[in-house]
Amino acid sequence: MSLFSFTDMPAKLERLGGRIANAPIWESDFVRAVAAAVAVLLLAIVIAVPLDLVQQSVIAVIAYFAASKIRRLSWGRGGILIMVGISLLMTLRYLYWRLTVTLEFETTVDAVFGYLLLFAELYGITCLVLGYIQTAWPLERQPVMIDRPTSEWPSVDIFIPTYNEDLSVVRLSVLAALTLDWPADKLRVYLLDDGRREQFREFAQSCGAIYLTRDNNRHAKAGNLNEALKRTNGDFVAIFDCDHIPTRSFLQLSMGSFLRDPKLAMVQTPHFFFSPDPFERNLETHGKVPNEGQLFYGLVQDGNDIWNASFFCGSCAVLRRAPLEEIGGVAVETVTEDAHTALKMSRRGYNMAYLAVPQAAGLATENLSSHVGQRIRWARGMAQIFRIDNPLFGPGLTLGQRLCYVNAMLHFFYGLPRLIFLSAPVAYLVFGAHVFTATTSMVLAYALPAIVLASMTNSKIQGNHRHSFWNEVYETVLAWYISMPVLMALLNPKWGKFNVTAKGGKIDREYYDWKMAVPYVLLLAVNAICAIFGITELLRGSDEPFTALINCVWVVYNTVILSASAYVANESRQIRHTPRIKATFPATVSRANGRTVVCETANFSSTGLGLKLPKDNGIKWDIGERVHVSIFRGEKESTFPGTVQTGGQFVGIQFDDSLTLKQTKELAKMTFGRADMWATEWDKHTEDKPMTSIKNVVGHGVVNLYGLIRSGIRGAFVKRRA
Repeated sequence: MSLFSFTDMPAKLERLGGRIANAPIWESDFVRAVAAAVAVLLLAIVIAVPLDLVQQSVIAVIAYFAASKIRRLSWGRGGILIMVGISLLMTLRYLYWRLTVTLEFETTVDAVFGYLLLFAELYGITCLVLGYIQTAWPLERQPVMIDRPTSEWPSVDIFIPTYNEDLSVVRLSVLAALTLDWPADKLRVYLLDDGRREQFREFAQSCGAIYLTRDNNRHAKAGNLNEALKRTNGDFVAIFDCDHIPTRSFLQLSMGSFLRDPKLAMVQTPHFFFSPDPFERNLETHGKVPNEGQLFYGLVQDGNDIWNASFFCGSCAVLRRAPLEEIGGVAVETVTEDAHTALKMSRRGYNMAYLAVPQAAGLATENLSSHVGQRIRWARGMAQIFRIDNPLFGPGLTLGQRLCYVNAMLHFFYGLPRLIFLSAPVAYLVFGAHVFTATTSMVLAYALPAIVLASMTNSKIQGNHRHSFWNEVYETVLAWYISMPVLMALLNPKWGKFNVTAKGGKIDREYYDWKMAVPYVLLLAVNAICAIFGITELLRGSDEPFTALINCVWVVYNTVILSASAYVANESRQIRHTPRIKATFPATVSRANGRTVVCETANFSSTGLGLKLPKDNGIKWDIGERVHVSIFRGEKESTFPGTVQTGGQFVGIQFDDSLTLKQTKELAKMTFGRADMWATEWDKHTEDKPMTSIKNVVGHGVVNLYGLIRSGIRGAFVKRRA
């Protein structure tokens, strides 16, 4: 199938074959093609028309106020598309002007810095356009209920791969999988242990799971899954990372789509994390600012879905066995085996679906180093796919699928462009290079509207999935570390190896990870040098004061972003192996004196509960007191023995270490496995307000810069005394 083929091509051919004659003229494919050509021609004219400073400024002001007005109106997706159109108009006008007017450099230094900046800008504009295509109109797919008797439901194998994780991390995932609402004779849970540990074998046998292992670790996780495929025969395969705990309703919500569409090969659900990632914990933004992954699982995958381009993310997904076996199993050519597997199935003409309803939850990375390591693997894997199985070429994909896959891969190429933007003021302030052969006023007249309108439009599209300016922090933290792996993967896809992301640890003390922070500190130093040069030039009377001032403002912005990014390396203390999750369930506590106290949960974990009692209850609690806690789900009640750890209006209960497997399974079902457990917490962040966001980022930057300087002085002082 050619590059410009579409999934609805048979229907189009049918219309051309006969029924088109009876359709209104505006439904004619020929008329639509002519209209599209005219629209493109008019757009090209508007983009290319030359304007002077005043005219361009007037157009920019009109565009800004039009977009601002539309942003405040309740026009739904139609309003978003108009904003996208305005943003693209100003962005493409800037790009045309940039390419045709500003590249006549006078010196080699000007040319080097100028073309580096142009490269970064071209990358950013490409991602902006592809992002609009990808996210402007998400599908918002709804679950399909199963309308067949249970005797006709297909069989499902649950795969839970593990390598070096502790049993305490894996235990609840396996037990929760065993409680899924699915006919018992059609559900099998497999613990795939690449660590070949006897303790895991004994656990699987004791709880009713099936233990599988192999005598090698070839192809890491992909090889582990493929070995299990050879030794199982379920109609479908559901895959969970070993720290992801599924809810009881996972299969009932995800399987209905397969029964309706025989060409559907995969249903992916979000990765939801009940513990804060390093950004949320170290910057104290958990529950206030959407985390790094929220944009992808909250919007991007949903946007992919309308193009039939949602892809497998390695966990929390169901795959039809036949298509998976047809492509030779899980892909092993790259370290992002999940996305590559989906790409292969899409090339065979199978459909993909994304259901934006969290039906499992897991642990986020504990510290910055493990978080960076995970992202390096993702970046290297996407670059490998781009190199050896580029979605722009080859058979089987529609244009929409190609663009969505390419954008997913290009996203991880941001390292070098981001570093260029962070060090760009060096060009003028230190070396005196002119990266634009145009006046500063003309640069602002063309560039500023494009930047502001893109920010406004993305804020409208992304809403509560990503707050403005926080993406700058996320990308800055990772830019240095992913740049080289991506470049190496492009040069030689075989370089590098699969690394497992550690989960379930703790941080005993607060410390600053100077090793991870070195790139940010160096970039801060570069911008500090630029600031000194800029201030010196302004004070002595620069020949180009406006240009110097703009570069100084750029330095200030970079410093704020870099200081906020650098402080992510300030690892805060985390003493719990099992994070507490806020949740309110009906509960009662039965005491040794026979009294029962009615209350509700405030939080829970795999090892205990926090209970909220009525105010002024007058109840006295003895630390160490033995109690039995009952948790309710509808009319269902489950009781667990425990010990009082803290007393008062909020009572902390620790479960007995001697909970039986049956009790632990029941605990998972009543807490982590509740059908609505994660869906009620999904997408609950406040709507993005750009001015509030930039204030928060600046606040973090200023405070964290002070903290960074203080940590550095303290560290140097301690080292000197030692």
